[in-house]
Amino acid sequence: MSERKTVKIGDKIIGDGYPCYVVAEVGINHNGSLEIAKKLIDVATTCGCDAVKFQKRTIEVVYSPEELARPRESPFGTTNGDLKRGLEFGYEQYSEIDKYCKEKGIDWFASCWDKGSIDFIEQFNPVCYKIASACLTDDDLLKYHRKFGRPIILSTGMSEMPLIEHAVEVLGTDDLVMLHCTSTYPCKLDELNLKGLLTLKERFTVPIGYSGHEVGLWTTFATAALGACLVERHITLDRAMWGSDQAASVELQGVAKLVLEVRNLEIALGDGKIRIYESERPIIQKLRQIKR
Repeated sequence: MSERKTVKIGDKIIGDGYPCYVVAEVGINHNGSLEIAKKLIDVATTCGCDAVKFQKRTIEVVYSPEELARPRESPFGTTNGDLKRGLEFGYEQYSEIDKYCKEKGIDWFASCWDKGSIDFIEQFNPVCYKIASACLTDDDLLKYHRKFGRPIILSTGMSEMPLIEHAVEVLGTDDLVMLHCTSTYPCKLDELNLKGLLTLKERFTVPIGYSGHEVGLWTTFATAALGACLVERHITLDRAMWGSDQAASVELQGVAKLVLEVRNLEIALGDGKIRIYESERPIIQKLRQIKR
């Protein structure tokens, strides 16, 4: 296998041997409120995350008229269109998000579900783009992302290996990070398939990470131990808040624990070289009988 690649996102290097890049996914958990979005950015910043991620859609492009007209009760109205439009931020909100993240010193980027959304986010000079699992089979969208020369993070949920291989063929491997993922919210333990991360590492030479939607944190810690170069979890102010993604998200204390234990794990993994530590030498003198 060729030498494993690294990717630079912002001022961080993503790849084996470098600190795990921790992404706090705000997604749509802001519930259409800029105030909530800023509070979630505060959570990510306070806890030491490297980046926050949002989602951007051109509603009339991504959804059909029939889907938008489908009845669905929400705080925004009685149709699915009311909900989707209510959750979508525009230029004013993203300008404030961009400014706020710069003040806080944290990277931000978005999953763009259509070409117009990429054009929209591009004006903010994002550090990278995220391609959602749902968009992995959209060749035109994959190619359009590449027009802007930015690093790409690709989630691989809802996909078998041939679909993933095709997406990588379309995207190329330069400045590409891939994330093992199962796209159910929340995801059951027996469908996380964490060893899939190792399968991706064996098959591809790009940095491999993990996007999790499970309840709890220990499985995410496990992916860091398996060599995930990037981990992403949805965050929330309160898992009981209204919204489809809240139950699969992590609250402030959990986000803090996630970052702390990932960093502790990096220290504990060490460099793999077998050695005698200076702290062991007094124990050698005390407990080991050296035969001559």
